[in-house]
Amino acid sequence: MRVTLYGRPGCTLCDEVSGELRRLQALVPHELVEVNIETDAVLLSRFVDQIPVVVIGPYTLRAPISPSDLQVSLQAYASAPRPSERPAVAGPGAVRTNRMLQFVSRHWLALFNLAILLYLGLPFVAPVLMKVGAERQANWIYKAYSPLCHQWAFRSWFLFGDQPAYPRALAGTTLTTLAAATGIEEDDLVAAREFVGNERVGYKVALCQRDVAIYSGLLLGGIVFAGVRRRLKPMPIWAWLLFGILPVALDGGSQLLGAFPFLSWLARESTPLLRTVTGLTFGLANAWLANPYVEESMNEARVLSSARLAGTRTG
Repeated sequence: MRVTLYGRPGCTLCDEVSGELRRLQALVPHELVEVNIETDAVLLSRFVDQIPVVVIGPYTLRAPISPSDLQVSLQAYASAPRPSERPAVAGPGAVRTNRMLQFVSRHWLALFNLAILLYLGLPFVAPVLMKVGAERQANWIYKAYSPLCHQWAFRSWFLFGDQPAYPRALAGTTLTTLAAATGIEEDDLVAAREFVGNERVGYKVALCQRDVAIYSGLLLGGIVFAGVRRRLKPMPIWAWLLFGILPVALDGGSQLLGAFPFLSWLARESTPLLRTVTGLTFGLANAWLANPYVEESMNEARVLSSARLAGTRTG
C-alpha cells in the first residue's frame, strides 16, 4: 500500500506528518513516498497553500492533519477490497516512461503548436517548390495532403501569380475566375482538383482556404493560450456552438445544399474572405474550448508521474 505525502523543505507540519506516517508503518504497513512540490511549478501552485497533503488511495488529507486522521484513513484503505498494487520500485522502462510522461505533460502545448505549424506550413512549401522547378518534391506534398482536403483550385490560395485566388463566377467577387484564367469549366471538379498552377496564375497551396484558416486559428489559439493558460477557462459550449460551429456550418452547408440537382435553385458559392473568416473562428473556438481541458489533464499527469518518480527514487 502506497501513501504519497506532498510537502516542501522547511515545512514543520510536513515533517510532523512524515514522522507520524513512519510511526504508523508498524501498525498499518505502507510505503511512504514523499514528493517535494518545489520540483514542479504545477505541484507548487496546486499544493502550496494546502501542505502537507497526504494521498492514501481514494482519501486525500490536507492540513491540518491529526494522527487520528492518518490512522483512520490508513486502516480504511487497508481493509477495503482493491486490486493488488504494483510496487513503487520500477524497472528502467517504467522510469523512462514516467520521464517521457513528465516531458510531454510539461511541453504538450509547444509540441502541439509545432505539429500544427508543420502541418500548416508544408502546403505552402509545395507552391514554392513548383516555382523553383522541384515539381517532383512538390507533388509529394500535394499527394500527401490529397486524402485530407479536396484541393479544388477555385477554393484554394495561389502563390506567385496574378491573384491570390481564382474563385468561381458564382461567388460574385471582382477576382478573375478560375474558368477565365485557365479554361477549366466551372463544374469540372476533377480538373480543378488536379490543377496545381502555372507560371501565369501561380501555384496552388496544398490545403484549401477554409482548412488553412482552421489550422491558422488552432495555431493562433495555441500561441495565445501559452500566455494565459493559468487564467483562461474553457469556452462555454453555447458560445462554441454560436461562434465556432454555426458560421462555418451555414457557410459550408449552404454550398453543399446547392450541389443537389433538386436543390439547384439554392446554388451558392462562398468567397475566399468568408471561407477564411468562418474557418478562422472555427479554429479559434476549438482551441479555446479544448486547450484548457487538455492543460488540466496534463497537469494531472504531471502530478501522478512526479509521485511515481519520487517513489522510484525512494525505492
